[in-house]
Amino acid sequence: MDYPLLNAFWTMCLIFLWVLWLILLFRIIGDIFRSRDLNNWAKTGWLILVIVLPFLGVFIYVIARGHGMSEREVAQAERQQKQLQAYLRDTVATGAGTDHADSLAKLADLKNHGDITEEEFQKAKAKILA
Repeated sequence: MDYPLLNAFWTMCLIFLWVLWLILLFRIIGDIFRSRDLNNWAKTGWLILVIVLPFLGVFIYVIARGHGMSEREVAQAERQQKQLQAYLRDTVATGAGTDHADSLAKLADLKNHGDITEEEFQKAKAKILA
């Protein structure tokens, strides 16, 4: 086998560029679907251009709509963050559950500092949970 070091380096560079291009292609396809300012016909046109003429389509898309890609990505991340916060707000126990957790935390602190004994801790814990 005769495969010089320079050929191995060149092969690694080509593989890196190919993977980089694939990542860019998938990000652009995701951006096309995510974009709210394009109607369905425009999205279809961009997808056809990107799929039929991949290199040219990707470069044209980056030139024509690249400035808004990061803005749309940030907006999507903010929407997901708001949905997560709303979900957590709905699922986390409020009111009495939070009071119980706070009371137990205070009791644990008192026990850890040596202000109350283990027996007093267990009695107070049972009283809170009851």
